[in-house]
Amino acid sequence: MEASHPLDAYSQIVSGVAERLTPKVASLRVPRRGPGGTGESLGSAVVFTGDGFLLTNAHVVGQATNGTASFSDGTSAPFAVVGADPLSDLAVLRANGPTPEPAELGEADQLVVGQLVVAVGNPLGLAGSVTAGVVSALGRSLPARGRLIEDVIQTDAALNPGNSGGALADSGARVIGINTAVAGVGLGMAVPVNATTRRIISALMRDGRVRRAYLGLVTMPGPVPASWRDRLGRTTGLLVAEVVSGGPAGRAGLRAGDLLLTAGGKPVKAAQDLQRLMFSEAIGRPLAITVMRNGALVDVIAEPSELSTPAAQ
Repeated sequence: MEASHPLDAYSQIVSGVAERLTPKVASLRVPRRGPGGTGESLGSAVVFTGDGFLLTNAHVVGQATNGTASFSDGTSAPFAVVGADPLSDLAVLRANGPTPEPAELGEADQLVVGQLVVAVGNPLGLAGSVTAGVVSALGRSLPARGRLIEDVIQTDAALNPGNSGGALADSGARVIGINTAVAGVGLGMAVPVNATTRRIISALMRDGRVRRAYLGLVTMPGPVPASWRDRLGRTTGLLVAEVVSGGPAGRAGLRAGDLLLTAGGKPVKAAQDLQRLMFSEAIGRPLAITVMRNGALVDVIAEPSELSTPAAQ
């Protein structure tokens, strides 16, 4: 019998990601004040710059302005909250002290369903925990904690309380998502790292906040009816799963079951296509939207409002 056995290919990938990424994922302790007194909450964060900026979830920091980040090498540093954006559930922190080398940010738009992903975080306060799974679905738009998290990655990698703000990485240890929620057994969600979220991160680093336009839609990718595909030159749109009562989309006449085809004259095939339009320049301005409803094309004009941060939390 051989004295040692080489790892299989799957194990090599997972252990390699763990080795490279675990030192770069911090365990957070965030002070909390509530009716019952003071306490603290736990979470995770990813070092993403060489000068001490960390990326986590907005719900992890809540209303706190500071906390402590601890790393797998035993070091720790106090941090300040630079800014948070509840709609995307992203927050940027700045450590006041040395931090490990930054993780590499990847590109979630290149993911495919079934692709291997590795989650690194600190569930239940247990530092440096690693789980693996696959991308179960892409482009989800789901309500959580009183807000809408758009364009999330769905994974079956095991996530637990404390994983929030940790890294979801591809096989090359590139961070392609920030773990945000546990929606059920075998159902975790992560905020994608892509062009839209990079814009959000930059705004948080620069201004401490993101002015966001708001429509009030829950969407998911949906098929264009076969009889329309040649005429429209496309096979998918955005299916409206829910319209938030009293929101701009509802006031414009959009309904659950509508299939969004264009917004602002641009095709929409995924939640990110709509997200790209929902920044400060869209607030209060008419937005032309074309949907398919009961086999016919319907044009509506919506006027996105500015997202109210307190209401979104």
